[in-house]
Amino acid sequence: MQDQPYPDHPETTQPRAGQRRRSTFAAIREIVQTLLLAALLFVGVRALVLPYEVDGSSMMPNLADRERVLVNRQAFREFDLNAALNWIPGVDREDEWVFTPFGQLERGDVVVLNPPIESSQPFIKRVIGLPGDEIAFEDGYVLVNGERLDEQYIPEPITECEPRNAEVDGPTCDLTVPQGTVFVLGDNRTQYGSEDSRMFGVVAIDEIVGEAFFVNWPLDQLGPIGHGDYGE
Repeated sequence: MQDQPYPDHPETTQPRAGQRRRSTFAAIREIVQTLLLAALLFVGVRALVLPYEVDGSSMMPNLADRERVLVNRQAFREFDLNAALNWIPGVDREDEWVFTPFGQLERGDVVVLNPPIESSQPFIKRVIGLPGDEIAFEDGYVLVNGERLDEQYIPEPITECEPRNAEVDGPTCDLTVPQGTVFVLGDNRTQYGSEDSRMFGVVAIDEIVGEAFFVNWPLDQLGPIGHGDYGE
């Protein structure tokens, strides 16, 4: 007669209550850690990149109505590295050591900004005049410091500008851009094609939300946003 195997002891085949609890707690802990990590990543990404939907035709022919773009919220941000180093005991740096990880504000940058007029949402425009620039308009062209701006991203010459009442609102077609501000235009330059600095004047640099750098919808337009190349 062959030996019959003894049945397994119940304790060896059924997980103990304590083991089941530890297994459940471990699973819950992993889920919580995963959710926290996802939340941190989401907050970190939103601190750097902001999604924005183009509203209207003011940036035609380069950005169409309802196109979605990604905006670098930290673009043009300056960091004083010496100020950061001063937190280290024994380090005392009085001069500035300015670092701009995403580059400085340049002519041709497409930016999302808070306009100096009442609006329910930010505008998207192209930077044309930097602080100290002399802006003028002639024969459908934009003149910057007396030179025609070579704007290859639009059909030329199509830029029109009608000055506002300079005594009341200040000049908007022929002016010197004040320090701390920029002169912005939409790419749709026909009359009333874009509400921009021709209508509401210069925009404070502090009111720039960020730089639009990439089209992410629709998929057939997927790609980086063109930057003006003026041969400067």
